[in-house]
Amino acid sequence: MRSGRIPTGVWVLGFVSLLMDVSSEMIHSVLPLFMVTTLGAGALAVGIVEGLAESTALIVKVFSGVLSDYVGKRKGLTVLGYALGAATKPLFAIAPTVGIVLGARLLDRIGKGIRGAPRDAMVADITPPHLRGAAFGLRQSLDTVGAFTGPLLAVALMLLWANDFRRVFWIAVIPAAMAVALLVIGIREPEHPQSGARANPISRANLSRLGGAYWWVVALGAVISLARFSEAFLVLRASGGVALALVPLVMVAMNVAYAGAAYPFGALSDRVSHRTLLGGGLVVLLVADLVLASSDHWAVVLAGVVLWGVHLGITQGLLATMVANTAPSDLRGTAYGFFNLASGIFMLVASVGAGWLWDRLGPAYTFYAGAVFCLAALALLVGRQQPRAAMP
Repeated sequence: MRSGRIPTGVWVLGFVSLLMDVSSEMIHSVLPLFMVTTLGAGALAVGIVEGLAESTALIVKVFSGVLSDYVGKRKGLTVLGYALGAATKPLFAIAPTVGIVLGARLLDRIGKGIRGAPRDAMVADITPPHLRGAAFGLRQSLDTVGAFTGPLLAVALMLLWANDFRRVFWIAVIPAAMAVALLVIGIREPEHPQSGARANPISRANLSRLGGAYWWVVALGAVISLARFSEAFLVLRASGGVALALVPLVMVAMNVAYAGAAYPFGALSDRVSHRTLLGGGLVVLLVADLVLASSDHWAVVLAGVVLWGVHLGITQGLLATMVANTAPSDLRGTAYGFFNLASGIFMLVASVGAGWLWDRLGPAYTFYAGAVFCLAALALLVGRQQPRAAMP
């Protein structure tokens, strides 16, 4: 009889993600404003910083994923990644220039990259196949609870301390340290029996085992990354009509919608067609882009941001499940790594392009461009039959 209980380790990893996201989002929800108002940066500079940072995190995942498959261990790399992320938080508080902010963001995202693929592979390792959608949805939902708690704390502290960005950044150090401690104490990694000598996960023979179903998911994820540039532009879109200290609430709204959608849609993905569900998520993003392009009135921006969060809740855990289901179990870290490598490269292009359009043509054109790439992703989804995935 199949158990319907999500393993305890998934809950622990979820709460680790929650704490680290409280820390990260306390910083990231006000960082674009800090760069523009305190350090004098423009939208293009914000796009470059955010694009480089987020793409770096995704690109580094390929190396950590391959390494976790090679050594047969996931926890050590996961701890290293979270510890590096925690160690970078004070750099934001002391940053005198955009260059230092960029360095801190890159180091922080390198930490995220190191931990991401091994952590996702560990979730797949400890979860029965029939519960993977629910498990990834639960971890993502807890992660996103942290992602809206962080901006709420940032708003409260910005109001309390009269928009003192640097003091907010110092407080963000505390939950990051708690996340590392919980991970070290709370997770026991399952055994990975090793038969014979360790094989190179990226050898030609092993890469040939990642078949057409997997590479189709990689291509789809890359095009979706073009459609969904950095969320820093949501913050900038909201900054025109509300008080500075209240702008982080846009990330609260997005992440409340994200958290509310992630688990139910993750559980639904265990029972319905992945392609249908992913198509629905892309339609939601298309509508969000069109709404955000139409006006900068706070109510319109709020509606667009909520739709953006629903899109993330539908698609992020689903894509992780699709990677797990199309890759051999001993190559899951490598599979997540290459998936995120492709997504990272396209995320960089999307964010730099979004910043250029914002500066040259205005915010509306940034979101119209996102809508065009949504249509491209939908065309890829419906225009080519998905290869049949092997049973995991």
